[in-house]
Amino acid sequence: MSLTKSIHITSDSASKRIDKFLLDSLGSLQTSQWTSLSRSYIQRLIRNGRVTVTGKSVKAGYRLKAGDEIHIEIPQPEPSRVKPEPITLDIVYEDESVIIVNKPAGMVVHPAAGNYSGTLVSALLYHCRDKYNSVTTSLSGIGGIERPGIVHRLDKDTSGLLMVAKDDFTHQHLSRQLKDRTIVRKYVALVKGNTKEDSGRIEMPIGRHVSDRKRMSTRTKRGRWAITEFTVMERFGEYTLLKLRLRTGRTHQIRVHLSSIGYPVAGDRVYGRGFTMRKVIAHGYPVFHRHMLHAQTLGFIHPKSGRYLEFTSRLPDDMEGVLNFLRKQ
Repeated sequence: MSLTKSIHITSDSASKRIDKFLLDSLGSLQTSQWTSLSRSYIQRLIRNGRVTVTGKSVKAGYRLKAGDEIHIEIPQPEPSRVKPEPITLDIVYEDESVIIVNKPAGMVVHPAAGNYSGTLVSALLYHCRDKYNSVTTSLSGIGGIERPGIVHRLDKDTSGLLMVAKDDFTHQHLSRQLKDRTIVRKYVALVKGNTKEDSGRIEMPIGRHVSDRKRMSTRTKRGRWAITEFTVMERFGEYTLLKLRLRTGRTHQIRVHLSSIGYPVAGDRVYGRGFTMRKVIAHGYPVFHRHMLHAQTLGFIHPKSGRYLEFTSRLPDDMEGVLNFLRKQ
């Protein structure tokens, strides 16, 4: 059965965007049915015609007028079409609210074209199932039926730490921390080239590439501002090992930013300008099935306890193998 609600707009709320107004007003009700609504979910409801103003559909940017009558309908959640799969997970931390997973390179986070099985979501659905009736009972639904529990993503070939929410309150709280840029996310990357500086800060907008919609670029018509900080950890002549900290979280941010300043992530077939590690391959080392990028550190405020938690994972074997090889040259 759907949840419904009607709101009468007074002069105090006139001129506000409807999506922002609903996010603030529904959240202030402090009821379990409504506090889990994110702005993106509200915008999806508006696009799907489940939010009307005086009986008419509107857009998310509609400015409210005194006397408007908003009607909202929240449909019952659909059962997920993603099937649970018994895939082993490297779980760094888990409690009743959150799971921290150390994702291996090569694993897709959620189903998409060409990757409908073997995903992190499939593994999570199996891990969180009720052992007696095989029904998943503890993953948030804010991300949608294809992305239960997923607060943020890592690229398929990026390894490392990723957080998963078990309930909607936790999901919304962690998403807000991401938006407020208070979550600590540090990466390690091996890049092509010897950086001139020992540390630096890259500040450039990132958006869709003007001619290739599957790629991101700093040369874009509608970019969103992005900030990446880096520090040199180790130099290898032709390559540099960097520690990076994300101050924003744009799609492919680290890979795009590093490529834009002339130091693409080693093994990056999309943003690496055709680069291959010929020296390593020539010595017979089986490497570069993926780009050398690892999400090493993840820190956040626990949504329910209020404590700051921080986790660190060691570099995966493939990256350690490459580094050990370079150290011997």
